[in-house]
Amino acid sequence: MKKKQVKTEINQIEQAVKILQQGGTIAYPTEAVYGLGCDPKNMSAIKNILRLKHREKEKGLILVAADIEQLKAYVLPLDKDIEKKLHDSWRDASKAVTWLVPVDKTVSDYLKGQFNTLAIRVSHHPAVKELCKQFGGAIVSTSANISNQEAARTAEQVKQIFENKIDYIIEGETDINAQPSEIRDALTDKIIRK
Repeated sequence: MKKKQVKTEINQIEQAVKILQQGGTIAYPTEAVYGLGCDPKNMSAIKNILRLKHREKEKGLILVAADIEQLKAYVLPLDKDIEKKLHDSWRDASKAVTWLVPVDKTVSDYLKGQFNTLAIRVSHHPAVKELCKQFGGAIVSTSANISNQEAARTAEQVKQIFENKIDYIIEGETDINAQPSEIRDALTDKIIRK
């Protein structure tokens, strides 16, 4: 990777972090598709994402992070065996796995939806990892699309879908051959989405 490209990506992430801190919404590349994100503690930003996607609050949202420590404030303490299972799955960079874990009571219904679990993932995507590191915590991650339509896989597709309604878009690459993350229940190992 060229030095100029690295500097450009770092500048984009710094700008995106400022937008998150100001309560804005961003779009960013993930392992398979572009995601829409915001500060999970900012209700106005979360409601804006749901409005943009035409998504019902009852479905809940995913939180992504650079490491599991950034997610612990949102979930109940995990059994050591379950935490090891999550760690092991997130070590495998070839597959993105989102886990449904028991949620802390203080977590908003706008994040957990109608469930008593929260969807969490430690991302392998370098832009997501750096974004969460610089933001200092987990961020909301939901596919960049109108509900029940195909998700954007490029920054240009995000622009076409949402026009100028997203505060900032990080330019980057997704793996166009990859599928969105598998979703599994951490307590039962049941696969919710392949």
